Amino acid sequence: MADQSASAALAARALALVDLTNLNDGCTDADIDALCARAVTPQGQVAAVCVYPAFVARSKARLAGTGVKVATVVNFPAGGDDTAAVVRETQQAIADGADEIDLVMPYRAFVAGRRGFAEEQIIRVKAAIPAPAQLKVILETGEIGDPLLIHQASQVAIAAGADFIKTSTGKVKVNATLEAAEIMLTVIEETRRDHGRPVGFKPAGGIRTLDDAAAYLALADRILGPDWATAATFRFGASGLLDALLDVIKGGTGSAREGY
Repeated sequence: MADQSASAALAARALALVDLTNLNDGCTDADIDALCARAVTPQGQVAAVCVYPAFVARSKARLAGTGVKVATVVNFPAGGDDTAAVVRETQQAIADGADEIDLVMPYRAFVAGRRGFAEEQIIRVKAAIPAPAQLKVILETGEIGDPLLIHQASQVAIAAGADFIKTSTGKVKVNATLEAAEIMLTVIEETRRDHGRPVGFKPAGGIRTLDDAAAYLALADRILGPDWATAATFRFGASGLLDALLDVIKGGTGSAREGY
């Protein structure tokens, strides 16, 4: 990114799309307070913070009046089969103030051929989320692996009511990849073309630099158009990315940071 002004503009665009994430084991109240403090900067604010359900109410209180949304995760990270428990977890998160629910679809059941089971869990969780709260469905594409199955999982999640489809939990060996992103964005484009229904996209896991973010935005721009990727339709699930983007906006190089 040789042109610093262009890099800074791209970094500012990406910053507004970040779901600033702390899903670390052992996360504390102090960690959440620090996360929420980072969410609003002189250079702009992120779209949302993404935290464990236990921290939703605290995050909501810390971010009151900022416009930053609070997202949380359910059925995370295993993508288990206990749908009733996942629905209860979702209902509690909504009661605590969550604006967005990131559900790990039961991807092992899906890969094993239990497509209807996976679809039903998503439907039931979606039914527990009153508007304007939204549902993001995590496919765990690195574990699904097969491109055809990633395509089918995207279709199932959207048909069952997903407002966004998300690549990964960030907790497995292979997380977001451009290959999976292209498949998912193509299904989103097909859904828009055939049904007129808007669906968002969230790559997560391993996105740490401006170059990383730029590659995903370029893909979205190519498939869905240069005006498509806004906070209403596109998010980056990341913890270290924000620091890299701020560094570029301030004139630095945006070197990689550790994190989700």
